[in-house]
Amino acid sequence: MGTFTTASPHPVRPMDQTKTRKAFASAKQVAELAGVSRSAVSRTFTPGASVSEETRRRVIQASEKLGYHVNHLARGLLRKSTGIVCLVVADSDTPYMSRMVRTLARHLQEAGKVAMVIDTTGPSENVEHALRQTLNYRADATVVLSGTPAQSIIRTCLDNGQRLILINRDDRLAGPYNLSLDNRLAGKTAFETFIKAGCKRLAVVASEAGTPSLMAREEAFIEAARASGMEVTSTRNGRTSYEAGVAGARALFAGRGAGHGGAGREPPDAAFCVTDLIACGFMDTARHEYGLSVPDDVSVIGFDDIEQASWLSYRLTSFSPPVEELAAAVVDLATISETAGEQAPASRVLEASLAWRDTVRGKKG
Repeated sequence: MGTFTTASPHPVRPMDQTKTRKAFASAKQVAELAGVSRSAVSRTFTPGASVSEETRRRVIQASEKLGYHVNHLARGLLRKSTGIVCLVVADSDTPYMSRMVRTLARHLQEAGKVAMVIDTTGPSENVEHALRQTLNYRADATVVLSGTPAQSIIRTCLDNGQRLILINRDDRLAGPYNLSLDNRLAGKTAFETFIKAGCKRLAVVASEAGTPSLMAREEAFIEAARASGMEVTSTRNGRTSYEAGVAGARALFAGRGAGHGGAGREPPDAAFCVTDLIACGFMDTARHEYGLSVPDDVSVIGFDDIEQASWLSYRLTSFSPPVEELAAAVVDLATISETAGEQAPASRVLEASLAWRDTVRGKKG
């Protein structure tokens, strides 16, 4: 497996005791059975180390018989590299985040690393606690996919030799690597797409999360509209979820709720939803509570290109983040060799392409 998990211990039944003893066989026992030195056992399991084929054969044969496995964690502590990369996430049950974690774990496993997932769903102080935990595990690197940990705790991690990779943060603290999506470009492109489709009354549907990525999408959309002399009705509701889209649709189409719209204003004919989950809730509510047609009555664009976006019930036009490219970039940063003098840019911005489907009036372009 490519992830590090913790399970509750279970009593060992008598019939399992032999297997348990095998699992904890030592390198010394392997050396004695194979008739070689202990250092020969170590060299056999060290990539690139010099060992004869005959010695290797005898060590492997003895290891299989005893059920011996190298303790990579202990070995890593000695050479200051445990092979662990911590993924600090929140809302890991959401479609986009679960896809991101799954992709990262696969890429890390292929690179010989182990992903340890720390879920920080809940209060923001959970993120700081999680980052402190990574110091205890002496992780090679920590990837912060969510939350907004204070710069002070980030500095603490850096001072303790922790390599940090931050996803979609807008601060410029020296030390961590920053990977982000061009969220502002997406907001501007969403506006231009609606204009090409002939939409005239625009809205943006967001949550109250206030994360840098979500705010950048929303602000860029509004700024592009105002630069063209158009006003945008905006609504923010709760956490970034399906329910935020439901609440947003009700606020816009019933003329009540959060936001800058309200009674006496015509409902929008286009809505930029800052995530696909919000878009799904928005579309379902527009259709089933207000009898509106998507895209004939209201065009919709989302962001994340989650699996549900391609379902027949939605066929949502959405911005598709380059998840594979992002994961590969994380692995590059987590495995780059400082001793070899390798360097990587402190920040990198990736572009999310627009995946065209059926929720915008007219045709592509």
